[in-house]
Amino acid sequence: MDNHKMVMIVDDDNDDIEFFCEALSEIDPSVQYMTAISGDDALNKLRNTDIVLPHFIFLDLNMPRMNGKQLLKELKKDYILKDIPAIIFSTSSTPKDVEETKALGAAHFLTKPSNFKKLCNDIYFILKELG
Repeated sequence: MDNHKMVMIVDDDNDDIEFFCEALSEIDPSVQYMTAISGDDALNKLRNTDIVLPHFIFLDLNMPRMNGKQLLKELKKDYILKDIPAIIFSTSSTPKDVEETKALGAAHFLTKPSNFKKLCNDIYFILKELG
């Protein structure tokens, strides 16, 4: 994998962020990541001109204030952020959520696995596929 990948994970659950970041480090220790605990937090960080923009944004659907679908809409409206692949990373697996987020421009929908090895495999596949 490219040694200069930057990934953003947006999730209001610190355990899920930690689980995800451990999986990223397992897949490729050179991948850097940034985190955000809400949609608002993510937009504030992404619109900060001092940061390196991520190559991928993984976002949870169920967050307070600005949920994942609302964040996805905002990302796709932003000239600078609209082309960054947004991957939904959610406990949901309902066809309605998958269809709605794909229609909003999500590059992929990943249901959060409870198994660490499966999470590593899923993230690896997505980064390879979209990267």
